[in-house]
Amino acid sequence: MDPVTLSPKFQVVIPREIREQLGLTPGQKIQVVLLDDRIELVPVRPIRKMRGFLKGLDTRVEREADRT
Repeated sequence: MDPVTLSPKFQVVIPREIREQLGLTPGQKIQVVLLDDRIELVPVRPIRKMRGFLKGLDTRVEREADRT
């Protein structure tokens, strides 16, 4: 994990290797999430690209009595 530097304008450069692995492009939206004492950057994907990403997910779960 490479450290990054926070600029005077509070900007961060995402390392090239990570950008390439995630397929990030200039101008792409990224959601910033605060979890406890850390920051997570989550790429916002178009809904069309999300199609099928849960394929194979087991949807058989126990439900509460009033939900069946």
